Amino acid sequence: MSKYLVAPLNWGLGHASRCVPLVRRFLDEGHEVILGGDGDSLTLLRKHFPNLRYVRLAPLKLRYGSGKRQVWAMIRALPQLLLRAVKDHAMLQAVLREEHIDRVVSDNRFGLYSTATESVYITHQLHIMLPQGWRWLEPLAERLHARIYRRFNEVWVPDYENPAQSLSGALGHPQSAISHHPSSIIHYIGPLSRFEGCTRDDTKSYPEHLTTVVLSGPEPQRTMLERELLQRFAGTQDPVIIIQGLPGRPNTRITRGKITVVPYMNDTEMAQTLLHSGHIIARSGYSTIMDLHALGILDRAELIPTPGQPEQEYLARLLARGTGSKVTC
Repeated sequence: MSKYLVAPLNWGLGHASRCVPLVRRFLDEGHEVILGGDGDSLTLLRKHFPNLRYVRLAPLKLRYGSGKRQVWAMIRALPQLLLRAVKDHAMLQAVLREEHIDRVVSDNRFGLYSTATESVYITHQLHIMLPQGWRWLEPLAERLHARIYRRFNEVWVPDYENPAQSLSGALGHPQSAISHHPSSIIHYIGPLSRFEGCTRDDTKSYPEHLTTVVLSGPEPQRTMLERELLQRFAGTQDPVIIIQGLPGRPNTRITRGKITVVPYMNDTEMAQTLLHSGHIIARSGYSTIMDLHALGILDRAELIPTPGQPEQEYLARLLARGTGSKVTC
């Protein structure tokens, strides 16, 4: 039996949610798992695995701007990201001095590598997309990212290896990735979803013509989209469920006419709600896309990219071409 430390980036809930099936897999294989992280992403993992030990790592509290361009918000965030990586690295060394860890699995936490143990880095963005006007810097951004992940023993890409089946498209299958890093280090492990294997349960009753909204991502954009959709559906005659993506809040439902607002749902309830929904509205984050793909309902989705996130804009367009999902920008 080996001991694993699994730690996702705290940037929305997607990095944590796609670690859930990995933790389940490690536990099924008989390994001991310690959870690591901070903020809502650690809260989500602890809700799924309340009996597992956990360690708090360097906190990250980034906020986006309220506009449609986030370039300067990201530039301002760079010092914090670098400092957090340095702190993460130091905190990992402290953990390794206390106990033996056989493998560290880091979902986009740059600093969680060590020569004292095997280190794995998870990302679907081997290619970094930048906003219009900044794309001339993409080769540099890609090389800098490669310098980060070459410190790890392996890179796991949660996507199909065959580009024709890919959910991430050019993000996970850039032609230049192999030139930056030996191909033996990059492993395509297939999409990761906490809903893998879930099927529709028709023994329970759900309202007809149901629309489900799945909110996620950094503030203030998450709250701004919630307010926008509350206004959009005000006075609707069909049922709407808004899942706020706030696992740290008390799970109290609020009803406003035909709209039900709930901070968080467990996996079973959320999967069944989505499977019984004729219309789904969500951000085009990659983890959300993997979840909808696992449930076979991507064609029901209206994907709304987070403003200023070119990779989400790209994924929304990519999936619209492949599945017929709608894109709202």
